[in-house]
Amino acid sequence: MQKLILLALVGLGAQLVDGSLGMAYGVTSTTLLLAIGTNPAAASATVHLAEIGTTLVSGLSHWRFGNVDWKVVLKIGVPGAIGAFAGATVLSNISTEVAAPLMAVILLVLGFYVFIRFTFQGLPKGQLGKPLRKRFLAPLGLVGGFIDATGGGGWGPVGTPAILASGRLEPRKTIGSIDTSEFLVAIAASLGFIWGIGSESIDYGWVLALLLGGVIAAPIAAWLVRHIPPRVLGAAVGGVIILTNTRSLLRSDWIDAPDGVRYAFYGVIYVAWAAAIVYSVLQYRKHAAEDKQIIAEAEHATTAGEVPDDKASANA
Repeated sequence: MQKLILLALVGLGAQLVDGSLGMAYGVTSTTLLLAIGTNPAAASATVHLAEIGTTLVSGLSHWRFGNVDWKVVLKIGVPGAIGAFAGATVLSNISTEVAAPLMAVILLVLGFYVFIRFTFQGLPKGQLGKPLRKRFLAPLGLVGGFIDATGGGGWGPVGTPAILASGRLEPRKTIGSIDTSEFLVAIAASLGFIWGIGSESIDYGWVLALLLGGVIAAPIAAWLVRHIPPRVLGAAVGGVIILTNTRSLLRSDWIDAPDGVRYAFYGVIYVAWAAAIVYSVLQYRKHAAEDKQIIAEAEHATTAGEVPDDKASANA
């Protein structure tokens, strides 16, 4: 019972982050499931089954708050579903001994990407209002879906920063569209895992616990996305992912590092993590007013049928 309550809290926290940042539900949840000894394929399957419900509620909540661009959802979501099914099939046929450290490497890379991107660059907002092309979104969705299924998460860390980096879609609509399109990815990945490992390998009590926490958090996160500083949240979440997966790798058969080496790594990560959060807060405060003005001007230009020419700051 205690484990189910903990999983529900994990689902709640992960969805709060995912719904307000556009990433990290799968990466966060899978990382914690692996930390308690869950089989990699079963962990990813559990998270994706829970995501069917959480992404549905999250998508509806973002739609109600006007955070969704449906053209983007379709252009990236369908290729994402194809990639996710393929990734689930691949992970289902890899041995646990190989899959566990391999997944930790994937999650660690994604964690570093989130951590560095949001700490030092924030949310790019240049060229807001210009259309996103299918030739950009389709390959992005295919790769993101594959990584999401094999890594237990990655749809947001791949899709959200890539679209934000294009500077063509404002942050809240990027996050809302990525969260909504993930519904298709979750369905495809779940079908792939059930076909690959069988439904008997999945603990549906865990799925329900993660789902319950995520469903409670989804509408709150959709509202928070208009108010919470994504830069600060990105630095915080990236640090959690890096710390947890560094621990998994150092204790794996691949490395099996002694205690002294592991603690030294943890100390460096803690210091860098604290410094990144402080830096992100300072940078957010420094550029908050400027960034709000840029977004307001872009929204006004889009409503008026114009395409903004502003070269925006990369800080958020």
